[in-house]
Amino acid sequence: MMQLLTDYFVALQGWLFDTLVQPLLFAFGLASYVEMGFDGVEFVLLGSIELAIAYALMRPLEALWPAEQWKQRQAVRVDVLYTLLNRLGLVPLTVFALLAPIFMELESWLRFNNIIPRQLEDWLPGLDYHPLVSFLIYLVILDFAEYWRHRLSHTFGWWWALHGIHHSQRQMSFWTDSRNHLVDDLIAGLWFACLSLFIGVPPGHFIGLLIALRLVENLSHTNTRLTFGGIGDYLLVGPRYHRWHHALELPADPRFRYGCNFAILFPVWDILFDTLYLKEYLPPTGIHEGSAEEVAARDNFWAQQKLGLVLLWKALSSRKKQSPSG
Repeated sequence: MMQLLTDYFVALQGWLFDTLVQPLLFAFGLASYVEMGFDGVEFVLLGSIELAIAYALMRPLEALWPAEQWKQRQAVRVDVLYTLLNRLGLVPLTVFALLAPIFMELESWLRFNNIIPRQLEDWLPGLDYHPLVSFLIYLVILDFAEYWRHRLSHTFGWWWALHGIHHSQRQMSFWTDSRNHLVDDLIAGLWFACLSLFIGVPPGHFIGLLIALRLVENLSHTNTRLTFGGIGDYLLVGPRYHRWHHALELPADPRFRYGCNFAILFPVWDILFDTLYLKEYLPPTGIHEGSAEEVAARDNFWAQQKLGLVLLWKALSSRKKQSPSG
């Protein structure tokens, strides 16, 4: 059965590539990106499957065991748009188009200088025979890096100017995972891809690792009272755990000056670095907007993209004025 599904998937990937993607690549003089284009089709197809799984599993949780009851769901619509753009390919393909030339040049330079990034399998040859163990080790490494990317996006004012859009949602749902400024998505994609290249993630693991992270992120944003229990909530990031990351109000504690619960998959990073905060009740979510413009942008895609760039410029300008050379 699994082999049959794989055969159907590969056949569909090939048909979409031959019919749509390859002609466009040749039409725009991008024949050298044929291999990457084929991989891009796989990414979009898997994103579509991922979205279908997320909706089938998480929408019932929100309907049957909601953390909050909403009389109106208009605020969720913009997050649905973000998710469709992200999972059905527009955002990842844009990131791909921007990053592909950079990575092709980097890989060419590495090959020219006879530099081959070492994989875990080079250090631990036994992993060649245990692909699941290899996958889990890469997952832990990438999750550790994602913890720090996420934490830094709350720490640096210029980065928060972009990332704050993700937190501005007062009606958080599983759709909210994809609610990001496009520049923030570009930074996250560059971060993930560079680290994957540096540690030598095998191509066969790359998309699987990305999907595993994104499915858990979908679940952790779900508007549900579901918990993993007293112990489970400290083993895997879930809806209650991550809801405190999005809490509208946090205690006046210096440890949480920039927020709490930054972990993506494994809470162990918050435990180790003293950024964990978890209570039984479920807090309201969102941020306190500083202006009418920010409030107005809360539910509008284009207004959010514009606002993020405006706030980014203000944050960078403020830093320049404060610097000794400024």
